[in-house]
Amino acid sequence: MTSIDSGAEAPTRLRRSVTGPLLFLFILGDVLGAGVYALVGVLADEAGGMVWLPLLVALVMALLTAASYAELVTKYPQAGGSAVYAQRAFKRPMVSFLVGFAMLAAGVTSAAGLSLAFAGDYLGVFLDVPAIPAAIVFLALVAVLNARGIKESLRANVVMTAVEVSGLLLVVVLGAMVLGRGGGDPGRLLEVPEGTTVAAATLGGALIAFYSFVGFETSANVAEEVRDVRRVYPRALFGALLAAGVVYLLVGIVAPAVVAPEDLSASSGPLLEVVRAAGGVPLQLFSVVALIAVANGALLTMIMSSRLAYGMADQGLLPGPLTRVLPNRRTPVVAIAVTTVVAMVLTSTGTLEDLASTVVLLLLFVFLSTNLAVLVLRRDRVEHAHFRAWTPLPVLAIGTCLGLLTQQEARHWLLAGALLAAGLVLHLLTRRRSEAAAARRASDRTAEDDGTTPTGSGDRP
Repeated sequence: MTSIDSGAEAPTRLRRSVTGPLLFLFILGDVLGAGVYALVGVLADEAGGMVWLPLLVALVMALLTAASYAELVTKYPQAGGSAVYAQRAFKRPMVSFLVGFAMLAAGVTSAAGLSLAFAGDYLGVFLDVPAIPAAIVFLALVAVLNARGIKESLRANVVMTAVEVSGLLLVVVLGAMVLGRGGGDPGRLLEVPEGTTVAAATLGGALIAFYSFVGFETSANVAEEVRDVRRVYPRALFGALLAAGVVYLLVGIVAPAVVAPEDLSASSGPLLEVVRAAGGVPLQLFSVVALIAVANGALLTMIMSSRLAYGMADQGLLPGPLTRVLPNRRTPVVAIAVTTVVAMVLTSTGTLEDLASTVVLLLLFVFLSTNLAVLVLRRDRVEHAHFRAWTPLPVLAIGTCLGLLTQQEARHWLLAGALLAAGLVLHLLTRRRSEAAAARRASDRTAEDDGTTPTGSGDRP
């Protein structure tokens, strides 16, 4: 890896209002989302007391792919992310569209899952309301904040990230207090469920743990709005991932040491069990923290989805109206509205666990494309200096993506396949409209050259 100089900023219609600290907190807040709050129990069911080991493996996997994003974002700093990189590398609009659509589908699917998590047990502590209507209202409120502007959204993220990090650190401190007074059982940290091996538990757990780290890739879609992106982006990306990794590992150590893995896996609020075991902290207070964490993850995911839709439309991969922005706010209002509606529809398609696994499956295809693209695009020289990843890193990243794909279940393949099939149909319809429009324009030009009026165009003076 190499350091880089910023060089000149490329022109953009979006406002460059994201500073280095805001970007760091954007990535940290997106990574430290609902995954660790909601899925630690699922991870304990898979890996037993060795929750920390698959978290460590997942961190390494995430860093490998993050190196490819650092190179491509600083080399091509524009909205659109992985879809743009696929277009540049493979020169096939259909491949580019499917990569972008997989990213977009993963984003809205994740937001749907997070909205269900928000409207579930944690909200139930305070309000007894139906989950799906509450999730839809929640997504609408997220869209309003998103439309106000990325700077306003990221300022809200600063507060929410501080709260969710504080909540996780509180779990670590409370767990350490329990262990310090002789409670818990640190020996569980080396135990795996009966009938499985350490290798199987680690690999199976890494698939679940990987969901807790995804989110870093969303930052590629705000590249046009980052000041001095070529210098700032790599530092913010790796710094946020490492910070999240340290917090996750601490939680992964104290949670199974304080609470038996079978009790963690039986709870829909596993970290709440640690707080309950420690005592001294109102459970309602921690529920508020968890709700803020979920809300923050949903906000940042919807920021990514709307910017990705905007970037793909700007590249001609999605309909042009998605590039429309609010005159004063300069936010992609149509893209925000469309992605929010899709997320609302998906709230009724499955459980949080199934939606999370589908998100990982979709993103693994995106990551495969991005890691291949970074190798293919080494032939493309640019004038400005940029971050360059050590070549073995994207190669290793490709291997880890293929390994995780082998761990996916059939129902997740079916849901992901259905989403991609819908994307393929949309792409073909969009391309047909574009070709028809191009044919009409060619016909009009020919008629004008011949001095005749095209059929159906009306009389011309």
